[in-house]
Amino acid sequence: MPHQDPGSTTIKALTTDTWPLFAALVERHHGIFGGCWCVNFHPDREDRGPGYDGNRVFKKRLVDEGIAHAALVVRDGDDGEEAIAWAEYGTPAELPHIHHLKQYLAEQDLEPDYRITCIFVDKRFRRHGLVTVALHGALELIARDGGGIVEGYPPIPGERRLSPSFLYNGTRAVYERAGFDFIRPKGMKNTVMRRSVAPSS
Repeated sequence: MPHQDPGSTTIKALTTDTWPLFAALVERHHGIFGGCWCVNFHPDREDRGPGYDGNRVFKKRLVDEGIAHAALVVRDGDDGEEAIAWAEYGTPAELPHIHHLKQYLAEQDLEPDYRITCIFVDKRFRRHGLVTVALHGALELIARDGGGIVEGYPPIPGERRLSPSFLYNGTRAVYERAGFDFIRPKGMKNTVMRRSVAPSS
């Protein structure tokens, strides 16, 4: 199936009010990456239930509590607004479970104010630059919240083209175009990228 042109889009923060847009996108893709509902970077808590349904309830609870954040890329569809991409972001306390954590902590030179841990695009609208749109949306929302040091952890380009399942956080080139600097490798195939975001007026 050819990729569709998304047309004009807007950025909306993930909140209780916009949860239905986020949930519809996740449900269209059967829970994202095996039903995770983008909860795997959050802290472990006793109130997280198992499987798809448990992850959905847990994510909704974190959103309601104001400790799960994302920039939603929203378009006007035939049946009204729909989210077609997102970028998850949050503080290290909100998103502690990054990959290669032991190495990351051993080599850490500072603690960022925010992390961007997951970027996802609706399969109907890929190849239209929405990873970049979502990333800039997250930076815009971070600026509204006061800005700070932001890190992302995209993969290092290799010889083989990676499937979307492995590009859960965009690419190094996308981050570099958004003003991030390469800091160091993380694991065999990932990076630590960093930039400062000024508060918006």
